[in-house]
Amino acid sequence: MDFVVNVCDNLFFDALYAAVLPRQDISGQGNFTAPYYGRKPVESDIVSDYLGLQPSNSAYLSQLERDDASRQLFSLFLITWIFGLVIYFFFASISYVFIFDKDTFKHPKFLKNQMRQEIVQTLCSLPVMAVFTAPFFFAEVRGYSKLYMDVGEYGTWYLILQFPMFLMFTDCGIYWIHRALHHPLIYKTLHKPHHKWIMPTPYASHAFHPLDGYAQSLPYHIFPFIFPLHKFAYLVLFTFINIWTVMIHDGEYVANSPIINGAACHTMHHLYFNYNYGQFTTLWDRLGGSYRKPNMELFYRETKLSTSEWKKQVKEMEKVVKEVEGDDSFREYASEETKKQK
Repeated sequence: MDFVVNVCDNLFFDALYAAVLPRQDISGQGNFTAPYYGRKPVESDIVSDYLGLQPSNSAYLSQLERDDASRQLFSLFLITWIFGLVIYFFFASISYVFIFDKDTFKHPKFLKNQMRQEIVQTLCSLPVMAVFTAPFFFAEVRGYSKLYMDVGEYGTWYLILQFPMFLMFTDCGIYWIHRALHHPLIYKTLHKPHHKWIMPTPYASHAFHPLDGYAQSLPYHIFPFIFPLHKFAYLVLFTFINIWTVMIHDGEYVANSPIINGAACHTMHHLYFNYNYGQFTTLWDRLGGSYRKPNMELFYRETKLSTSEWKKQVKEMEKVVKEVEGDDSFREYASEETKKQK
């Protein structure tokens, strides 16, 4: 994340902090270079150099130097929040426009104004999640993690191996955290908001209670404090996991695989609650006895949208809802509104 912070400093944070918290000790002395300010020149980084970005005078005109802890922490909060919003809206919108089957709106368990509710829940959750996530990034920027830059430090083989290691580690961690979130003492407070969406759209991907979303992200942030991870690989993986979260909520049941925990497996989770807790694979669900094979009807358009399949889903889903939640009144289904209008 140090590269990201440096690039953002060069682009806008230096100017922002200089404007909001200007130095008082150099007021009225004109635009001098760093030595006149009694500060060391700001060191550039390879990403900024590649992009042709260099520190401007604004880098020396704020009360808060670039390595000030409070500045870094606040910058990381903003980056986490804004970057999360950009990824969410960009990829969820692409998925919605080009992949998501709009006939899902006709499903009897699709909610009234559901997409708006999903987006509002996400907008409320992301800044809170960013508050809790920023300290991890801060610790990384401060050098407490095992993030590295020199490929030769661990070799080319490890550079390749770290990708499946990261996926396996986080898949295991998320499985157990997700399963714990379904415990009756926790579910109704933290995880129930995400299960409001029985038939989710891509915009439900980040529509969590903030502590729920944060808890399920912990394995991603813990990994680089235990295992070495290349800095660029970390950025790639951080982006990938957000895209994957959108993909498993897009309702496009492509991966009819006994290994991959794709959208079909996750749809079974949203429908029937107590199955398929995994994130990337079905491994831990199989080991934990919680795997449920997706209905074959989901993989054929003529059957996945059929009335008979929907009736079968609704019948079992309503039974499970009574067992897990007891009360379904907090959901207002679009189909019920249609019936009222008729």
